[in-house]
Amino acid sequence: MEQEYFGTEAVTQEDLTYVGSRFSEVREALFANPYQKVWGHDGQLTLPTYEVTLASVLHGILSLGKHYLFRQATERAVDSHADLRWGPDRKGFRRLLHPNGVCLTGLWEITEETGYSGYFCKGSQALVVGRYSTCCTETRRGHTRSLALVGKLFPTADANHRQPLRSASFITQQDIAGDHTDYINDAELRNAPDVHAWRRGSGLPILLITGALFQSVDREPSNRQLYQIAELGKADSEPTRSPEFMRLVVVPGQARIEGDALDFRDEIMAQIFDRGDPTPKRALTFCIEVTDEGSTRGTPVLQRRTFSNWRRIGKLTFDNAVISYNGDFVLHFNHPTWRADRNDPSTATRVNGHKVR
Repeated sequence: MEQEYFGTEAVTQEDLTYVGSRFSEVREALFANPYQKVWGHDGQLTLPTYEVTLASVLHGILSLGKHYLFRQATERAVDSHADLRWGPDRKGFRRLLHPNGVCLTGLWEITEETGYSGYFCKGSQALVVGRYSTCCTETRRGHTRSLALVGKLFPTADANHRQPLRSASFITQQDIAGDHTDYINDAELRNAPDVHAWRRGSGLPILLITGALFQSVDREPSNRQLYQIAELGKADSEPTRSPEFMRLVVVPGQARIEGDALDFRDEIMAQIFDRGDPTPKRALTFCIEVTDEGSTRGTPVLQRRTFSNWRRIGKLTFDNAVISYNGDFVLHFNHPTWRADRNDPSTATRVNGHKVR
């Protein structure tokens, strides 16, 4: 895809009429157009690397907001719950911050008593579509990058369920400005990551613009609340009880994939596949850990968070994966709007597409 392509960044009627999706249709879309027909097979095309540039995040800024694409994209990320955004040309939309990713499918399972609601309850099982990505352009091991895993839970364990279901999103990431983790096995992905702005180097202006826009459009740019999962499948009369913090870490014993300057997308695929073989051979599993005990120090450009009493409550198991155009340009994840009280919907920052507090 051309670097100048943006597609439809703003909220559309397609977003506003979303009533849910079938897991099978989302999965089918992701696997429809892989960049490599068989990952790792001889003669396959090199994986594309889409760039994040200052020009792209400033595109349209002189239009006094009417056609400022990054603001439109930020509003859409918070306001749209759509799982797939095809657009009128069926080419989707350009991701301005996390354009390079690998998509995964699997199962979310909560195995321990938690005291929380919805799909944080013990015994919960949900099909999940995830996207592992890195912020900005750099994808290779040995370079500063910020690994991230976002996911959407479908409230069913039936991969062929017939009725459209509304999904619940989570967003986890390393230090937003970048980290130095070589193996995904060592990455700690949290819904409330640290921010060490100087690590972004020449990309610092993009980081500052991103933070300012999220504060303008919503409220908190570096903390992604988890209440959607705590409200998934819950009766309206039942109070929401959501954990404040969650982290995802690869389970001990998961294979470590070697390779100098290895692209994280190849690392993820090698966890599940043998090169040149289209049949999944293994699974990639993360521990789900939560706590309500944490504190934040510093300013928006230098935030350090400390936590205590992490509890392992379940696991997230991915048994298939694909690197595809639709995974990069069509799949969409909602960014939950900030709530002053994460358990109280009436304290939401944005309501019906407008910032109300």
